[in-house]
Amino acid sequence: MKKQEYRPEGIICAEDSAYLSGIRGLTRAMAEGRILQARCLMCDTEHNLHLRLGSIKAIIPREEAALGIKENSVKDVAIITRVNKMVCFKVSRIAQLDGETVAYLSRREAQAECERYMFDNLRVGDVIDARITHLEQFGAFADVGCGIISMISIDNISVSRIEHPKNRFYPGMDIKAVVKAIDYTAGRISLSHKELLGTWRQNAELFRAGETVPGIVRSIESYGIFIELMPNLAGLAELTGGVSSGSRVSVYIKSIIPEKMKVKLAIVDVISEQSEPEQIRYMYSGQRLELWRYSPENSGKVIETVFLQPTP
Repeated sequence: MKKQEYRPEGIICAEDSAYLSGIRGLTRAMAEGRILQARCLMCDTEHNLHLRLGSIKAIIPREEAALGIKENSVKDVAIITRVNKMVCFKVSRIAQLDGETVAYLSRREAQAECERYMFDNLRVGDVIDARITHLEQFGAFADVGCGIISMISIDNISVSRIEHPKNRFYPGMDIKAVVKAIDYTAGRISLSHKELLGTWRQNAELFRAGETVPGIVRSIESYGIFIELMPNLAGLAELTGGVSSGSRVSVYIKSIIPEKMKVKLAIVDVISEQSEPEQIRYMYSGQRLELWRYSPENSGKVIETVFLQPTP
């Protein structure tokens, strides 16, 4: 759905190198209106960003460093936090400054173009690439292109409940996400993630009663311990001591009951505390979702997500 250029910041395109090699390449990029990426080396006292494009000095003036800076709707922290990170930009002009060739760049123009493209072309239910930028207790924030940030609320990260998005993601992690909502008035896109991790049946079919498999303790309740087998599949074990939320355990699968969406488990061994998030396994490989039904056909409880496109 998106152009190659509208990629999250930090995802390198091999074609960029031809444009970043010198004056000729930068002049060509300016003429074509191409969006490029390079690492920001410094933010000066006036909050201009400085880069080096091959042998060419480059500057992103403060008001061109991010959408909203010029209008005072975004704070300068959005600028200073770009130091030592990749930033997208368009080449605005090439000039001489104190006898040195300097390329003046605009990240704001690149973001504005990307934002226009997304609101003109993305639809609710589209599956897109994103890169996690930072995590909060209530959700994960992700770059969906050119530093445009969208959020995945914690309850939309996976079916298996987690205490914090860090249990599933880490900053810089490349993920797939599905567009959950588009607010044309506020200029905001919201994302979801759990629908790409498979239905109850798709996950349950990876396991058999009688197997002993690894799991992660996600919550301890008065009636039992919920243990995650997959991000979209958890089972219940009887209460036992020596475990805490995040503990890695080995569990024996006592039974799998599709009509009740239940997996009954028994803890065999406690291995360790949880380490880094594991590689995500996506079970949906399409480009668009209209309806996702998590619950099995013969289940008495219907759990589903309907992706409805709002009117612009």
